Amino acid sequence: MERNKQSNSDGKNANLGTPKNFLVPIMLLHLREFNAHGYELMQKITQFGFNAVDQGNLYRNLRQLEKDGKVTSEWDTASDGPAKRIYSITDAGEQYLDLWASSLATYQSMINQFFNLYQPFFPFQQRGKDLDDDT
Repeated sequence: MERNKQSNSDGKNANLGTPKNFLVPIMLLHLREFNAHGYELMQKITQFGFNAVDQGNLYRNLRQLEKDGKVTSEWDTASDGPAKRIYSITDAGEQYLDLWASSLATYQSMINQFFNLYQPFFPFQQRGKDLDDDT
């Protein structure tokens, strides 16, 4: 897993963050909903919860996904301004997204088990939510 690095008590780096390449299934998920150019996709990914999306990384991923046959693109020249590439998901991309969803479901099950074991030691929290919170 690719993670943000944070020092722990030993001075060594502890890994925290999202799984490696998690951006890819998020991109495919959004492209399943609508065809988009890179900037639109970047906005949706940011709204999804990614704090900062490296524009270069996004376009590298899109080019690789296209090379792998998971997305296709075509130039949109009908809009005002310069032509933009519009990306869409392919059947292979849908299958890859299904594989990711299955893997994430397994990962979610493991996370749930973790919190079931973790919770008894911290009874004031319920799955990351304070019990004092009325919402």
